[in-house]
Amino acid sequence: MKKILWPALLLILTFCQEKVAPPSPVLPIPDAKQIAWQELEYYGFVHFNMNTFSDREWGFGDEKPEMFNPSDLQPRQWAKVASEAGMKGLIITAKHHDGFVLWPSAYTEHSVKNSPWKDGKGDLIKELAEACKEYGLKFGIYYSPWDRNHPDYGKPEYITYMRNQLTELLSNYGDIFEVWFDGANGGDGYYGGANEARKVDKLTYYDWPNMYKLVRELQPGAMLFSDGGPDVRWVGNEHGFAYESTWSNLMRDSVYAGMPEYPEKYATGQENGTHWVPAEADVSIRPGWYYHKYEDHKVRTLPQLLEIYYKSIGRNASLLINFPVDTRGLIHENDVEAIMKFGEKVKEDFAVNLAAQAVARANADRGRGYEVENVLDEDYETYWTTPDGGKTGEITIDFGTETTFNRLLIQEYTPLGQRVKSFVLEKEVNGNWEKIAEGTTVGHKRILRFADVAASKIRVKFTDGKDIPVISKVGIYNAPKLMLPPSYSRATTGEVTLNSPDEGLEVFYTLDGSEASSESQKYLKPFLIDNARTLQAISVDPASGKVSEALRIDVDLSKAKWIGTLKQSMKAIDENAGSYFTSEDNTVTVDLGESVSLKGFTYLPMQGRYPSGFITNYVFEVSQNGKSWSKVSAGEFSNIVNSPVEQTIRFDEVKAKFIRLKASKTADGNPATFAEIGVLTR
Repeated sequence: MKKILWPALLLILTFCQEKVAPPSPVLPIPDAKQIAWQELEYYGFVHFNMNTFSDREWGFGDEKPEMFNPSDLQPRQWAKVASEAGMKGLIITAKHHDGFVLWPSAYTEHSVKNSPWKDGKGDLIKELAEACKEYGLKFGIYYSPWDRNHPDYGKPEYITYMRNQLTELLSNYGDIFEVWFDGANGGDGYYGGANEARKVDKLTYYDWPNMYKLVRELQPGAMLFSDGGPDVRWVGNEHGFAYESTWSNLMRDSVYAGMPEYPEKYATGQENGTHWVPAEADVSIRPGWYYHKYEDHKVRTLPQLLEIYYKSIGRNASLLINFPVDTRGLIHENDVEAIMKFGEKVKEDFAVNLAAQAVARANADRGRGYEVENVLDEDYETYWTTPDGGKTGEITIDFGTETTFNRLLIQEYTPLGQRVKSFVLEKEVNGNWEKIAEGTTVGHKRILRFADVAASKIRVKFTDGKDIPVISKVGIYNAPKLMLPPSYSRATTGEVTLNSPDEGLEVFYTLDGSEASSESQKYLKPFLIDNARTLQAISVDPASGKVSEALRIDVDLSKAKWIGTLKQSMKAIDENAGSYFTSEDNTVTVDLGESVSLKGFTYLPMQGRYPSGFITNYVFEVSQNGKSWSKVSAGEFSNIVNSPVEQTIRFDEVKAKFIRLKASKTADGNPATFAEIGVLTR
């Protein structure tokens, strides 16, 4: 009897398990194209247009087509760089605010067809679309609704013009994966020679419902980007950072492109959002979106790019990194070097999923097809979930032996909605659980970074949610340390701070000019340097013994006693490169607080995004009483416009209590600006 009943019972149990229903979706949920788009994760922006040649960020619209004249335009180089850096697509500024277009549009003369490039027979949109296809990249377009050139902007006729141009772009260049509408619109412009300000109702003027309908008809697979979607939204800043809590849900009907309160109220998404509109984090690899030679030294560093990665893709957003293509028509060598290092480091950080060879267990699962092993199989379509009725759950991962790690990656199965509101990562220590890190929202992907942890067993606890957790992946990684020198900053008091480039690294330093090693002074907290010293510092990985290259800084007098003779001029001596003083009389005068033997001075030009008042010719004077002045140096800061780095001038030793730096000429004729001045005493 038993021999007959047990097989039958097992068959019945198996049949019942196979009939377990999936969880009900938690609305809103993404559509198919939104899911495919978010899986791209990382793609490139190309800002290359008339502004590249006018050296502006926002052209006025009065530029002549003849100005567009690249000497070595190579869209294939752009695509090659993007592909090798790990990007999945490129989006090009087909038309920016100045109205100049990169294809031979039939609807305007403000176009490449009237430029010297290829004798007016070129079509950059076509060339880039073909290059993207060659390198396996998706192709997208940026189209500015604002047009500071077109005479009909602000009138109904312009909307027809806009639709005609979009029809050209979306009909003639193959598949478009994203159509990017900027939120900036309405204001001063050339407008066919009118030279006036034109305001529009950003909510109603463009007739967005019918504009979107046109895009849907011509490119049904394209994602539509604007502040509020409808498919993908702006992250709300240009730093490339999403938020500690980033929801893909958005109260979409409350948002329109260009609304002033959008970044503060809507950019993070909303837990109770009505539509699925995930975030895209956009950032330029330089301070500006368009190429400016004076920013060649301002390309983002590897630590900065990694910070962007972990705070965008690692916080449930996609990442759009911009290349300001230069006047040759190439991605600049400095930008190429930076993005390649970044791409390689991201690969290195996630090369080995330590959880893949571990054993996963859960406090509960929904039944057959939803086992916890699904979080380890690298298949996004399989997932672990729990029986209905709760909002929490636990996954334990047993490595079997003590394992070192410093990254946690979690993915929700978002086709069933975004659910997780909070989670905790813990490790087992002598039978007890200790917290390692914690987070809030997950969404498509959440990555936590922390210092190295060694454990044989860990637990991810989903502590709150909108409904039961539905988890597609849990990944554990041991990212190699970023072996770069520590960064340096100094307060006006002379207090020096050294920051490690990565979690878990130790910093060692010397102050006598000798090489630093792991036997040198260990950095534990900020320290004082109030006179001329040579600082050398290194980063050391205590686990591997690896050592970075050395940071070397020639530090001079602290500015603790310094006083600018004008209150505003204190910005020129505040040890902050980001601030600056604008002098109407082209001079800055400083009381050093005591008589000092000087052998030179330093001048850092303004480092802002829109530089002005760079000193090209200078006079440097000294005084003991602030009344009688002696000129000790005069000359030129050569090439300062193209390379606005700190300028160092030396002269024969003099005694002085007061110093005065005067601009006898500035590059643009505007009042002189001073980001920082200093002195040399050796």
